[in-house]
Amino acid sequence: MRNGFKTGVVRGGTTLVLGAAGAGIAHAFGVPAPYLTGPAAMVSLASVLGLRTSVPLVLRDICFLVIGLSMGAGINPEILAAAATWPLSLVALSVALVAIFLGGAGMLRRWLGFDKVSALLSATPGHLSYILSLSTDLRADIPMVAVVQSLRVLILTLAVPLVVALLSGADLSMSAPTGATLHLLHLAALMLPAVALGWLFKRLRVPAAFLLGAMLASSLGHGTGLTPGAVPAWLALPSFAIMGTLIGTRFSGITAAQIARAMGAAALLTALALAATVAAALAMHWALGVPMVTLLIAYAPGGLETMAAISVMLEADPAFVAFHHAFRIILLTFLVPAFLPRTEPQT
Repeated sequence: MRNGFKTGVVRGGTTLVLGAAGAGIAHAFGVPAPYLTGPAAMVSLASVLGLRTSVPLVLRDICFLVIGLSMGAGINPEILAAAATWPLSLVALSVALVAIFLGGAGMLRRWLGFDKVSALLSATPGHLSYILSLSTDLRADIPMVAVVQSLRVLILTLAVPLVVALLSGADLSMSAPTGATLHLLHLAALMLPAVALGWLFKRLRVPAAFLLGAMLASSLGHGTGLTPGAVPAWLALPSFAIMGTLIGTRFSGITAAQIARAMGAAALLTALALAATVAAALAMHWALGVPMVTLLIAYAPGGLETMAAISVMLEADPAFVAFHHAFRIILLTFLVPAFLPRTEPQT
């Protein structure tokens, strides 16, 4: 028992040191969103090379809480008033998701020889835990699905900031934030209800429970003006680095051979996802006048927590981004089973 605890501490500490090193290197070289992309790349590489990596669950939940508080800090009455224009945007998102899902599955079957079920599960744009739970009752190549989905998330994490920078000219250097920061008393006052809501959401099996709980608490505090100011950089930047480190730990225990087998599928799906995301974002930018930065992050089918972190970094509309990603998860919950075979139990 003691040896297992010691091993976990050493593994977690090593992983965090690697994530910090990745963030420092990325920042030094001017990589977009360095505190997220640097750790994700560094820890992914270490994992593929055979190092067992992990992040303690408590630290993960604290990271989600801080990112949720950061998202809520951007809520204001003007943003909420703009919600009347969101239904059209949700239609655009739905069209893009169906194109990614069915188009990607078709390409995997036709060009890479995937079976129908494995192709559909691999092409699903997000909701990984749900997808893997569905695959247990179906004849699917579960390891391949898991690796393809993990690669897809990693590539999107690295590519979305770059695409945003190219199309919008946004500053992704993550320099020190401007404006007032949260007073420590206000920060503590927000953290208590954030933890309570996160625990409640987790009991209710809500995805990204602590992130959404913290965002709700922070939105109420900032919307009423009781807790003005942004989350301090000394708390926000390490949380982004932990988020990137978490992405890299997805590859712990995955071999280079598995990566090589799945890379073609992941690259194909990511290219399709980026094309559909950019097309939908351009259409809604023209129709609604919503900033491209906000649209690209809201439509990109990465992990909810990852896209939430990127939205905070780039100062996108947090309510818009969170609502669209929550809608994507709900839509996929009903969309994917509709196309899977009803009677094909695993042998």
